[in-house]
Amino acid sequence: MRIDLHTHSNRSDGTDTPSELVRNAKQIAGLDVVALTDHDATVGWDEAQTAADQIGITLVRGIEISTHYDGHSVHLLGYEFDPHDPALTAELAKVRGGRDTRLPRMLERLADEGYEVSLEDVARHSVHAAASGRPHVADALVEKYPEKFPHRSAVFAGWLNDGGRAYVRRYSAPLVQAIGLLKAAGGLAVIAHPWSSSRSHGLTREVFEELVDAGLDGIEVDHADHTEDDKQRLRQIAADLDLVVTGSSDYHGQGKPQPPYGLGGHTTDEEQYRRLFDL
Repeated sequence: MRIDLHTHSNRSDGTDTPSELVRNAKQIAGLDVVALTDHDATVGWDEAQTAADQIGITLVRGIEISTHYDGHSVHLLGYEFDPHDPALTAELAKVRGGRDTRLPRMLERLADEGYEVSLEDVARHSVHAAASGRPHVADALVEKYPEKFPHRSAVFAGWLNDGGRAYVRRYSAPLVQAIGLLKAAGGLAVIAHPWSSSRSHGLTREVFEELVDAGLDGIEVDHADHTEDDKQRLRQIAADLDLVVTGSSDYHGQGKPQPPYGLGGHTTDEEQYRRLFDL
């Protein structure tokens, strides 16, 4: 089986519709299982499920939640939880609201640097998304200033990444609390790309031990942003703490380069997949 447990549609910052993503997963990437894990939202689930039923692929309904731990950004993958759970939906609404409230401040900082982008410019690139975010700002800049910003990555580098000239911090959920909310809603919790180049290596073995006590189920180890050394060390931590090891593409359509972020570029072992959902 070929299993990809981390992808994004245009309901967050991907470029495929949920149905296009599912069809591409089956017909182009040859996947048997694909998870839709849009940022902080589940609005693409129904469309994706309809497409999955039509073409014969297993859909895992998921999410990628923006969280923080000890001042550092951490992304948390959640799977097969109740999307109507009151406490979880209230927290997700706060997280999405944080995206919207920081947007004008980012645009002000860009304008101060000579790059005029309006809320309407951004809205054209986030029309289907649950909330506008940095990738949509990046897309607007690419459209308006292609000679300076040929692609999203050029905007994030030095501008929208943490510490960049137009970066504005926003609300994110406390990591331990978010794990608890997912578990209370009947879901599974997996840390996404914990040691990627844009994340902190502050997630040490000792921190993972704390997260296991909070209910963590797994670690996304096989990811394009991890070095081979990262993977080896994370795999050992997972083994020592009896955590499931997952792998995935983090697919964003045209929002991230393919490779290395093409569908099925990294996958989850079938045994680990079955173990995760047996939980």
